[in-house]
Amino acid sequence: MTALHLDCQCGRTIEAPELDALSDAFLAHVRELHADWPYPDQAVRNYAEATQRLTGGSERLDRIGDIEIHPVTEDRLEDWAYFFDHDGFVGTPEWAGCYCIEPHLLDPKAPEASADRSGRQNRETMVGLLRAGRSQGYLAYVEGRAAGWVNASKRSDYALFRTGDATSDGDVIGLSCFVIAPPYRRHGLAGKLLDRVIADAPQRGVAWIEAYPFVASRPDDGRNFRGSRSLYDARGFEPVEERERYVVMRRPA
Repeated sequence: MTALHLDCQCGRTIEAPELDALSDAFLAHVRELHADWPYPDQAVRNYAEATQRLTGGSERLDRIGDIEIHPVTEDRLEDWAYFFDHDGFVGTPEWAGCYCIEPHLLDPKAPEASADRSGRQNRETMVGLLRAGRSQGYLAYVEGRAAGWVNASKRSDYALFRTGDATSDGDVIGLSCFVIAPPYRRHGLAGKLLDRVIADAPQRGVAWIEAYPFVASRPDDGRNFRGSRSLYDARGFEPVEERERYVVMRRPA
């Protein structure tokens, strides 16, 4: 049997016969030689697992084919899962265990509550939310392959952004996260995803669309997952509140 292996940034290669054993071995390695790493045990395990399933491309393509945008309905859940399993976080495995569940579960008053969730749990939970309509989003396809995602759920379905007023929270679409696979970045996929959200908003029965771009500049477009301020400025979003880490921007649906 071929052993799984993980190359740590320190130069050490960790090997194990199967995935759980690799996660255990990598965690032991981190705790022994990287005591300054501030990550909880489960985050370290999630990182190890992600390195084994992120098999998509890492180099940006100079040209891409036609882009199609589709809502994630039941018949597209497999495409969504494959995108998150293999493509979306190539180069950033430390983020790959989220499966975009964080804005739904992360209560800003108790951030530690979601720290012990495995990537597998997050995947299963998010698929359940999408299937039940408690998370809504879109996939961008390039030549039939899922290449980008936006989470465009109602604010009432987010723990991170909801205000607690059921009426107003249910009247707002919140743009919590964009994920674009590395080969397709800087080809306009985020803009096309956002345009589709805007176009579909009236039929979803909401009055507003909100965005939450970070205050600080994030030049790495793989990490600028809330979308850039300029993306929203160009589409008529207006700033309504500045919080510690991000600006709340809003436009009519």
